[in-house]
Amino acid sequence: MGSNNKAARNLFTFDDHVYWSRGRHQVEAGAWLQRIQSNDLLAQYQYGQASFSNLQSFLQGTVKTFTVVPSPTELGWRMLTGAAFIEDTFKVNKRLEIRAGFRSESTNGWNESQGRASNYAVVDGVLQTDPIIGSSALTTNRAKFLPEPRVGFAWDVWGNGKTAVRGGFGLYYGLLDTLDYRLDQTAPFNTAQTLSNVAVSSLQITPGATPPAGSKISPSNIQPDIETPAVLNWSLRIEQQVAPHTSLTVGYVGSHSYHQILSEDMNEPVPTYLADGTVFYPAGSKNANPALANTTSWVSQGVGLYNSLVVDVRRSFSNGLQFRGNYTYSKNLDDGSAWNTSVSGNTPGFVEFPLNPKLDWGPAATDVRHAASVNGSYELPFGPKRRYLQHASKPVRLLAYGWTASAIFAVQTGFPFTPQLGYNPTGNGDTRNPVRPNWNPDFNGDLYPRSVNQYFNPAAFLPPATGTYGNVSRDALTGPGLTQLDFSATRNAHLTERLGFQFRAEFFNVLNHTNLSTPNEVVYSSATSGISPTAGLVTSTSTTSRQIQFGAKLQF
Repeated sequence: MGSNNKAARNLFTFDDHVYWSRGRHQVEAGAWLQRIQSNDLLAQYQYGQASFSNLQSFLQGTVKTFTVVPSPTELGWRMLTGAAFIEDTFKVNKRLEIRAGFRSESTNGWNESQGRASNYAVVDGVLQTDPIIGSSALTTNRAKFLPEPRVGFAWDVWGNGKTAVRGGFGLYYGLLDTLDYRLDQTAPFNTAQTLSNVAVSSLQITPGATPPAGSKISPSNIQPDIETPAVLNWSLRIEQQVAPHTSLTVGYVGSHSYHQILSEDMNEPVPTYLADGTVFYPAGSKNANPALANTTSWVSQGVGLYNSLVVDVRRSFSNGLQFRGNYTYSKNLDDGSAWNTSVSGNTPGFVEFPLNPKLDWGPAATDVRHAASVNGSYELPFGPKRRYLQHASKPVRLLAYGWTASAIFAVQTGFPFTPQLGYNPTGNGDTRNPVRPNWNPDFNGDLYPRSVNQYFNPAAFLPPATGTYGNVSRDALTGPGLTQLDFSATRNAHLTERLGFQFRAEFFNVLNHTNLSTPNEVVYSSATSGISPTAGLVTSTSTTSRQIQFGAKLQF
């Protein structure tokens, strides 16, 4: 568990832009510089964390693994980041505009103010026993020069303002400025000790004391030559006026990401392979480096792919009524959506088989295939120059004038989730249990009963054989969808020439519709206990019940 954690981050930023216009060109150039100071203590397990094999071992007080940081140390991380860009908006003619630019970002790496940056080297795929200590946590800074070209256009097809085509392409990077979350837990300054198969009564860890016999360091580290996450974005949209005050937009939006961060165990045993190619860990397999326990590691091996069809309809009326409807059909795939289990509750936080992360390729945690919404607003027709109550008395004006009613109705399909095991059948030592079950080849029933007590049918799965992984893909199931209607009423009034007043009444989930959250994904708690009685059980909702709130503010 995390305990007594603290962080103080200071950002010193310089930003400046220059604009220059000449003929058909509008040029903008700029530079950005930021100094990051992060003084923090983010070592987890300061109070210790115990994992148990099953309920029986818990009741007996027999700990499977116990991890603790007995002597936490505050570290001071420093990073200098910078960026420069130039962009030209070129008016080719009255109907075509092109915008092209180039941006470059860079950093000086990830450094510790007192030379206490600690990280583990990897030699021939094996994590080394002793960490390397120095001013920088990286052996190679791959963010010295990050080029980001971008281009876009807008084309008035017929020159009458009724048909427009817009498109663009760009390369974007996400600078790694939060590596302290992982490196604050690295030996020797924040050593995580792991004990295996011990009694609860024997767990007496004294800060600064010699580690108990049999304990091993559980490394927390990042890939020493980690890459910077990048994404290629592209889009093409066609907007058409289909009637006065009515427009229809149809578009395609896509992206491809690479060098994304994945969490994995870099010190699992080296498996063998059966005749049919099945990965197998023989009983008693030792870690690739037996001197170390299992690890929590960040590597830049993730990839993703997103494609979507977007439809948008807008309509405005002269009487103050307007509405907008949009629909998105998309497919979002990747091989890892979270850096740890607390970030994404509906998908595993760790790679199942680190020697082949592509086995986790499947729907991303945010993959929503269908999403639609309709929203509208209406200025009520009461008041001067309106249809009703143009010359009302003061009390009537106070109550009826200045009201606007708004509503939004949203519906979408559910998020994907992964059927999981409450134990690790491989015996590779990874207590995060990222292993999935097998499909049951004899199952012929309904996979989705969709009841609160059993949203999915656990009989569709079987536990894997000891020493092996299951064959169910990551995020193989789809959770409950969402339907919600929200409403608001707003009144604006001028109390004086310079003083305004606004009152808002907001109603969330007006229909009080029950939107279920992701069901319990654990199908088998252990290899011998049979199907878990809580498999598929829904214990919470994803949205609140009907909520009503009122607010008021003065504007001056």
